[in-house]
Amino acid sequence: MKLKLKPDICVPKNIVMNEILQREAAITLVKDTFSRFLCDYLHLIKVSSPLIVLDGTGLNDDLNGIERPVSFPIKSLNEQRAVVVHSLAKWKRVRLKELNVDTGRGILTDMRALRPDEDYSPIHSIYVDQWDWEKHIDVADRTLLYLKETVSAIFNALKETEQIVYQYYADMQPQLPEKIHFIHSEALLQRYPRLSPKERENAIAKEFGAVFIIGIGNKLSHGNPHDGRAADYDDWSTENEEGYKGLNGDIIVWHPILQSAFEISSMGIRVDKNALVRQLKEKNCEQKSSLPFHSNLLAGKLTESIGGGIGQSRLCMFLLRKSHIGEVQVSIWSAEEKKKMCEKGVVLL
Repeated sequence: MKLKLKPDICVPKNIVMNEILQREAAITLVKDTFSRFLCDYLHLIKVSSPLIVLDGTGLNDDLNGIERPVSFPIKSLNEQRAVVVHSLAKWKRVRLKELNVDTGRGILTDMRALRPDEDYSPIHSIYVDQWDWEKHIDVADRTLLYLKETVSAIFNALKETEQIVYQYYADMQPQLPEKIHFIHSEALLQRYPRLSPKERENAIAKEFGAVFIIGIGNKLSHGNPHDGRAADYDDWSTENEEGYKGLNGDIIVWHPILQSAFEISSMGIRVDKNALVRQLKEKNCEQKSSLPFHSNLLAGKLTESIGGGIGQSRLCMFLLRKSHIGEVQVSIWSAEEKKKMCEKGVVLL
């Protein structure tokens, strides 16, 4: 039976609804496969996670430190306000402690978030779906070596998923390199001193295919960070074994359709109390130290951890060779954007 389309749905003549359903099946394949590999490589177990948290606890993430959350009052809690999460970076660390997760093991969540201040683009949406993971580590693991080993494990999970996708879809030729390349954001600046941060990412990603840029958030030699980071989850200020600052970074690949650098994940070893004090001061937000999350961390009541977020729709865009995030997730788009993409033969979900 032929499906009837709603009048406001734009479907180019060469696209049939069955192809959209096939795309949905491919999206499911990517998500199911990668999450299994990720759990195996990092020793994670899937757990439930919140869409909302209470305001004023310090649990929600400010991401770059300026984004506004979706906020609303709760009638049954005497109008106490709740916020829709940006991500679960700090919530996961608390949950690790609550669940008494063993050292060397961690948790994985299917995080859903709203980021209303996100600037729309073919790779950005106000709706965010990602795997948020957190792993309990020893104090001795707060090293660049451990960070690199973890990044390499995630990259292996990504490569294995790419191979599985290729087995099902022969036109999705694998393109990831054998290994991921590591470079500190300061070394990247020195390599391309005349380029902007995004241009530097494009240059290094095109050269190596996959790169992990270390030390996102700390000011570089020219006075600015490579990109912004909030003060209270990733450690971007501790000096590492290579003499640079930072125990965090971004996994970036070269997207063959977009012909540009493409961020898959932001992650890092989390702040200890010394790094938290240092970074709160750097960001001029020392007042946060009195919030429940921050005060517990400063009192030594939280476990040492490493964690990050891996974009689900981003990963699907990359592995399924899509040019617009709306091809792999349902979100809100302007009529102009829908029309423009339709004219290009691109159907948004």
